Amino acid sequence: MGRNTRLQIQEPIRCGWVGTKPHFIPYHDEEWGIPVHEDHRHFEMLTLEGAQAGLSWSTILLRREGYRQAFAGFDPERVARFDSRKKTELLQDIGIIRNRLKIESAITNAKAFLIIQEAFGSFDQYIWDFVGGAPIINDWKTMAQVPATTPQSDALSKDLKQRGFRFVGSTIIYAHMQAAGLVNDHTTDCFRHPSNLLPQASS
Repeated sequence: MGRNTRLQIQEPIRCGWVGTKPHFIPYHDEEWGIPVHEDHRHFEMLTLEGAQAGLSWSTILLRREGYRQAFAGFDPERVARFDSRKKTELLQDIGIIRNRLKIESAITNAKAFLIIQEAFGSFDQYIWDFVGGAPIINDWKTMAQVPATTPQSDALSKDLKQRGFRFVGSTIIYAHMQAAGLVNDHTTDCFRHPSNLLPQASS
């Protein structure tokens, strides 16, 4: 054949919000929309999404490791024990968003998280009940069709607030539902949409 051929490696089609940000690609491909059933992952995402309020997700995702170190590996039992000295330390931590209200809310939320675990057996059991125990699969063609809130996120947000959580408005909670796979909002052209993950029939 004697002639070198250049193989064209085609990038898969992804949801429009990913763009070309390198830190968005693994998050989209390996996490976003995949059902979460580990309590520590729920607490991690709730903490990060609460920190995002008023900021971009890119800003928070780039600080994820900083948050992991600052918030004890997202262990709610340890975070719930953070005292005033620890709060002062966190306000000096350049690896996270140094916002007093957000830092205090993460600690408050850790305490409320533990109460839910005790009442329901796990936070996972509690939160999945709001979608009937199975992911809601949507078929949006474009990101413009994806809602910011839904009746389910409204109900979950209201219940969390009643249980003492902070920074859990319906928009933040819907972002958590998307991230934790309670809803699948990958657009139908995205390679991560369930319709594009079906095994090919053998001929």
